[in-house]
Amino acid sequence: MDERLLTGTMKINEKNHLEVGGIDTIELVNKYGTPSYVYDIEAVKQKARAFKAVFSKRKVKAQVAYASKAFSCLAIYQLMAKEGLSLDVVSGGELYTAIKAEYPSEKIHFHGNNKSDDEMFAGLDYQVGCFVVDNFYELDRLNQFTSERKQRMKILIRVTPGVEAHTHDYISTGQNDSKFGFDLENGQAKQAAILASQMPYIDVIGLHSHIGSQIFELEGFNLAINKMLTYSKKWKEEFGFDLSVLNVGGGFGIQYTVEDEPLSIAEYIDSIITEVENVTDALGLNMPEIWIEPGRSLVGDAGMTLYETGSQKSIPDVRHYLAIDGGMSDNIRPALYHAKYTGVLANRANDQASDLYSIAGKCCESGDMLIWDLPLPKPQKKDILAVFSTGAYGYAMASNYNRIPRPPVIFVENGSDFLAIQRETYNDLMRLEHSLLSNN
Repeated sequence: MDERLLTGTMKINEKNHLEVGGIDTIELVNKYGTPSYVYDIEAVKQKARAFKAVFSKRKVKAQVAYASKAFSCLAIYQLMAKEGLSLDVVSGGELYTAIKAEYPSEKIHFHGNNKSDDEMFAGLDYQVGCFVVDNFYELDRLNQFTSERKQRMKILIRVTPGVEAHTHDYISTGQNDSKFGFDLENGQAKQAAILASQMPYIDVIGLHSHIGSQIFELEGFNLAINKMLTYSKKWKEEFGFDLSVLNVGGGFGIQYTVEDEPLSIAEYIDSIITEVENVTDALGLNMPEIWIEPGRSLVGDAGMTLYETGSQKSIPDVRHYLAIDGGMSDNIRPALYHAKYTGVLANRANDQASDLYSIAGKCCESGDMLIWDLPLPKPQKKDILAVFSTGAYGYAMASNYNRIPRPPVIFVENGSDFLAIQRETYNDLMRLEHSLLSNN
């Protein structure tokens, strides 16, 4: 196999098996079955520390917030809290999980473009660190609720800076025509800042932007930083706007296949710090606290999914299909926006590839194709296919389509494994249902 795909603690052991966290993946399969999500916890910790280390080295005040929509569960929240990270939540469910994890409330940033009243009440009750306000409707309601409670709340104003990252339309968020945020260029962001500054229990601490995901270049971040700081300077002169926090979001790219060439964590963060320092100095502004929101870049390539191979179909002069016991129910990204993955037979990791095989999921959809044209040795009965970089938006976007139970999530580190989320059963699928027969 191509060793460029081995990240974190992954290696090929003397049995020719893929190993991660000091554990043979075949042993994990024997214990937990397939499909299974497996997370390399040492790799997650190293990435969390790498983000923090750059700010520490540059002596810049900052918050690194885990963008937990990438992967949310009790154990991953507890891990991020131990690593000293802040937490970005986007729903009442994520906030509820954070509360159950006893996440420090002051480190929680509550996002979302359509927070319900109950979600806002939950954030206020738990006294989260800040709300990231997305629109005038939310701003008005937050003003109402904080006034009724006589409770102060810090907010960031989410803006669309008019910067389009080079990414898929579904994961681009910084352009003017977006469902997220207040537009900088048409004056909506300014209006929101003025209104918020007049609200008795609202403290505007800064601006937030998120220009997209899976970004491999620095220009987009620099343009967004320049725009937000330039407008902040104008607003300071016009109505005394004080920017103490600049949140530049996340979107830092990771490697899914060998064609992907993301920058290092240090390169992304050093560039962001330098741009903020240079622009604030040029504009005569005070250096703000910098917040970032890595999600995928913390957990994406630290995760893999293990599948058992099944049926095969060969179409002469066209392709070979190899089916697995999972698919779009545990990884919707290839069907949703043609995301590319790669993998290896975990039980025959260094065997020579004999042909190209297209990996088909088991869902009853022709679009349930996980990988096209993957070089593999000739598959044998019940081989184990490891698909790399499934740690972000795998379990988070998993479904029970075709009544398929969701896989378990296993954490591995230093030769030990921990069941973070158990496998769903058929009984779990029926747990909330009621029978018509019981009424007859």
